[in-house]
Amino acid sequence: MHKVKLPKLGLTMEEGTITRWFKKVGDQVTEGEKLFEVETDKLTNEIEAKASGTLAKILVAEGETVACLTEIAEIE
Repeated sequence: MHKVKLPKLGLTMEEGTITRWFKKVGDQVTEGEKLFEVETDKLTNEIEAKASGTLAKILVAEGETVACLTEIAEIE
């Protein structure tokens, strides 16, 4: 199982808001494919999957704000 964490995208970034999931639970995910979009106080970034498999869980819903390095999903 691969734990997906909210990346720290800059030196001053402390948290981010998940604005969109490109996949839903049960979907196949390929490493390098867009997985989610995160908004910070400075920008919005599309984040790619770091592992391939099935998106087993989404732990942070769209619109939620969490601290950097928080686990937000699981890929099996």
